[in-house]
Amino acid sequence: MAKIKLLYVEDELALANIVKDVLEDRGYEVLLISDGAKVIPALDWFQPEICILDIMLPNIDGYALGQELTKRIPDTPIIFLSAKNLPADVIKGFKNGGSDYMRKPFSIEELLVRIENQLGIKKAAPPAEKQKNEIRFGAYTFYPNKLLLSYKQEERRLTYREAELLSFFANHKNGIIEKKDLLLKVWGDDNLYNARNLDVYIARARELFSQDPKVEIITLRGLGYRFNVE
Repeated sequence: MAKIKLLYVEDELALANIVKDVLEDRGYEVLLISDGAKVIPALDWFQPEICILDIMLPNIDGYALGQELTKRIPDTPIIFLSAKNLPADVIKGFKNGGSDYMRKPFSIEELLVRIENQLGIKKAAPPAEKQKNEIRFGAYTFYPNKLLLSYKQEERRLTYREAELLSFFANHKNGIIEKKDLLLKVWGDDNLYNARNLDVYIARARELFSQDPKVEIITLRGLGYRFNVE
């Protein structure tokens, strides 16, 4: 499943990492940059399909970046996301390449909808043949294309990242899963930040499977995990 590449430029890192995690959970491949001067060089190896820009950035501000990005990738939508909220600021954003403008503080759900709107994403139902795609773990049924996990009459909607994790487990049932391989496959990088994120997702997955003792995620200290399904 190809991921949509999203360039996110924000120097307030506490906020940026939260937003980045949400975007990645929804299936986007996110490049986060905190310094305006590093954005244009990154285009040599990362071609975004949409950009989200703060305005007050180190070295090169968002307005200047908007102008330059419009020249280099003219068909790529730009959403300005800024605490600058005067009408003149918004107008300046649109004059400098913006196709949308959001004021801080903001709703992440609203941001997601605006991104989808700019990309023209439609929430269409999956084709009938894909709806049949299902994987069984004990008493659970996993529908990867619908991002659903069901247990008896209960259904749990999954994030994109949770579904990717369960898909990886499904392909390695009752085998050894090295932590590094899991990080590289699902997160794309085995750095410390992602490793800590993985710990959180493993805890969530254990909670998801807690109702059936025949399904178990076992930690193999110093190596990774084993996904046991009887």
